[in-house]
Amino acid sequence: MKFGGVRVIRKLGVAFALAVTLFCGIAAVSVAGSTAASAQAITAVDVVGNQRVDADTVRSYVKIRPGERADAQRIDEALRTLYSIGLFEDVNIRMAGSRLVVTVREAQVINRVVFEGNRKVKDDILNAEVQSKPRAALSRATVQADVQRIIEVYRRSGRYDVNVEPQIIDRANNRVDLIFLVKEGDKTTIRSINFTGNNAYSSGRLRDVINTTQSNWLSWLRNSDIYDPDRVNADQELLRRFYLKNGYADFRILSATVDLDRGNGFVLNFVVDEGAQYRFGNVDVLSNVRDLDPTAVRALIRGRSGQVYNAEQVEKTVELITIELANRGYAFAQVRPRGDPDFQGRLINVIYVIDEGARVYVERINIRSNSRTREYVVRREFDILEGDPYNRVMVDRAERRLKNLGYFKTVKISNEPGSAPDRVILNVDVEEQLTGEFSVAAGYSTSDGIIGELTIGERNFLGRGQYVRTSLQYGERVKGIEFSFTEPYFMDYRLAAGFDVFYRATEPSEFVTYGVDTVGATLRAAARLNEELTFQVRYSVFQREINSSNKTYKISNAILESLFTPVLTSQIGYSLTYNSLDNTKDPTSGLYAVFSQDFAGLGGDSKFLKTTAEARHYTPLTGDLVVMVKGSAGHVFAWGSQELSFLDHFNNSHTLVRGFATQGFARWTSTRTCTTA
Repeated sequence: MKFGGVRVIRKLGVAFALAVTLFCGIAAVSVAGSTAASAQAITAVDVVGNQRVDADTVRSYVKIRPGERADAQRIDEALRTLYSIGLFEDVNIRMAGSRLVVTVREAQVINRVVFEGNRKVKDDILNAEVQSKPRAALSRATVQADVQRIIEVYRRSGRYDVNVEPQIIDRANNRVDLIFLVKEGDKTTIRSINFTGNNAYSSGRLRDVINTTQSNWLSWLRNSDIYDPDRVNADQELLRRFYLKNGYADFRILSATVDLDRGNGFVLNFVVDEGAQYRFGNVDVLSNVRDLDPTAVRALIRGRSGQVYNAEQVEKTVELITIELANRGYAFAQVRPRGDPDFQGRLINVIYVIDEGARVYVERINIRSNSRTREYVVRREFDILEGDPYNRVMVDRAERRLKNLGYFKTVKISNEPGSAPDRVILNVDVEEQLTGEFSVAAGYSTSDGIIGELTIGERNFLGRGQYVRTSLQYGERVKGIEFSFTEPYFMDYRLAAGFDVFYRATEPSEFVTYGVDTVGATLRAAARLNEELTFQVRYSVFQREINSSNKTYKISNAILESLFTPVLTSQIGYSLTYNSLDNTKDPTSGLYAVFSQDFAGLGGDSKFLKTTAEARHYTPLTGDLVVMVKGSAGHVFAWGSQELSFLDHFNNSHTLVRGFATQGFARWTSTRTCTTA
């Protein structure tokens, strides 16, 4: 037996509806004929036509027992119940004298479910989507719904030209094989993303804000150019937050439409209304909590009067004040920002109002839909535990942290009433996504020549939230391999700890007459002191050895012979990082600064103290124009009676100061000290 395509199934649905109508007419006649007989109680319930389903099971669904009256209403209810369980294709109930006769025709049983023609989507994914399962009763309505589910799976992967044809093959003992024939079609991608109504920012700048991308020659490496309604909805939120962050408090998205062009690709159109840009007016704190002086939290306010209005700074201020109040013992205090716009002056006056909130406690936190990620990986992102006072700001902070992990496609935290009026249950619903990384890169530089790199990584190793990465580098003048492991919550503290093992070899070139072979390892740990400051401590041990094309000539000089002796370095160091960038990948405002020191001499052959500092400051001017100022400095000196090793000097490339050759500049202050310009 074979039926093809969705259209055939719809015809079967019409036929099924007609059959039900005809059956209802017959049932009505049966019920009408039984009305007179229902005046007397039935003596038995007979089941006819059942093969696999036990007769007592059928009787349990009928719910009419010997000695009871079988009126029209009870028979109609028994019919609906028997059809609803999906085990029977046809059911008839009639009276034969004083006996109630239930005649059934059992539905066919699915022997197996097979997918054919699916090369882009694996069987496991389709099996998880369809509702028709082996050893279950065959339902035409379910098969029709399964066809639509398979089509939807392919549409989510960008294949809108897919066609699915179900087939049924009869087997012995009333069993069937259900086969879905899939014609996948070509991939339909987003050819163009257009913006209308944007004056302050170019369309190219706004394309960088959203996650959806246009199709290009690199599209085979990613799927962000595939039309996904959920992603487009998320893009609208990203656009809204971008404009609110830059002072456009009246920003609106008038429409977001998708059209299919003639080239079998989508065109995504955003129509926006930017409105005017606002600045902060008066900013203050108002406390309605007894014994709470607002002066104690005014220093936490982000965004001062006269600065461009930034909704993210308002949210950050609410979070900082709430956390500070909780630390001071005001666990139930609520902070609400109240904005008063001045349309003429294009100002927004912001008052942070502190009120005493209701005393509500967290009864339970439910983690749901995390099939791969361990539950404790989700729970540790919460600053509140079961039994703690409920705080919406803390919940929002946990939701933001979970989204930033990159383990989940979607994260949603909802509330439901607990067992008492002062109890609340938090439900954390997550949708997991692939967390593996695989990249292949190739390039060319004047210093290293042709180079290629292969990287394999996993951000959520074994569902434990650990990061594992292996990188292989091979080029004309450089070769290397590195393995890294990071545990983000070492010893259950918010302390990231890990290690790196590496090997790197460089060859002599026209810029540098020597190469260096380096092998070593690093132990590291890092902790965030606050939202901007991060402190890292590390210990490294590595061995370096110079190789040179002129080695035979150089070692004839006894003074230079020591240069080619392997040098073992054992050092401990730390870094202090300040990061207030608005976006790490594409910053437009903020400061990024790093101060580092490394002390060598814990064994090994080198003894030095090396200090480095680097800072980058970003300032938006207008529209897409951003100014970046960068500066860096370093200083190194040997200690004890040892001279500074040749390999411990600063060696900088031509990219630091334009106009100099690679390794082409340095300023010597003594035979033991070297600083860079």
